[in-house]
Amino acid sequence: MPNASVPLILPIGVNNKQVIQPLITHIKKFCSIEPEQLGLLEPYFEPRTYKKKQFLLQEGERCHEKFFIVKGCVYIYYLRQNGIEQTIDFALENWWISDFMAFPQNASAQFSIRAVETTTVLSITTERQRELLEKVPELNAYFHLVFQKAYAASQIRLRKLYEFSKEELYREFSTNFPEFIQRVPQYLLASFLGFTPEYLSEIRKKYVS
Repeated sequence: MPNASVPLILPIGVNNKQVIQPLITHIKKFCSIEPEQLGLLEPYFEPRTYKKKQFLLQEGERCHEKFFIVKGCVYIYYLRQNGIEQTIDFALENWWISDFMAFPQNASAQFSIRAVETTTVLSITTERQRELLEKVPELNAYFHLVFQKAYAASQIRLRKLYEFSKEELYREFSTNFPEFIQRVPQYLLASFLGFTPEYLSEIRKKYVS
């Protein structure tokens, strides 16, 4: 099978320093690191741009990278036994995405990651992250806080899946994440919320009317 995750070359005029600035800004929101230390980040990341529907990672591939979303939107999913895609999460600007179980060990991915729209990312490999954390150990606090926040959000989502009705799930999601409603195709949103696309369409018509 050809490697469908080969990214596009960044458009002419896109400067690596400009691409990495959103990551630096994001780091500053979580912890204080000296500017000189932040200036060391650029060589450890590879900027890439993926087309709409292009794979960043495919299930079964060796997962040796994680991605910081600079601009765009991606989704992560797995194939159920019936062959239907089950969406488990999305990532927009300033979010990290990978198969986080496979990434530390460079193991086979259990999930696929695909671009919802043209998406620019900063990619870092397992090895390069290890080197970066040795060079700038203060970043350990950043990654700890970011993924602690992400894990807490996953716990809340699971609770809502058990407690909320389908309409309550959609209403809560559309209120808290209105950008997704505009940017994510209906069939992906339905998969994420556990609906059929037809049922989601009925709910949306009700709220529009």
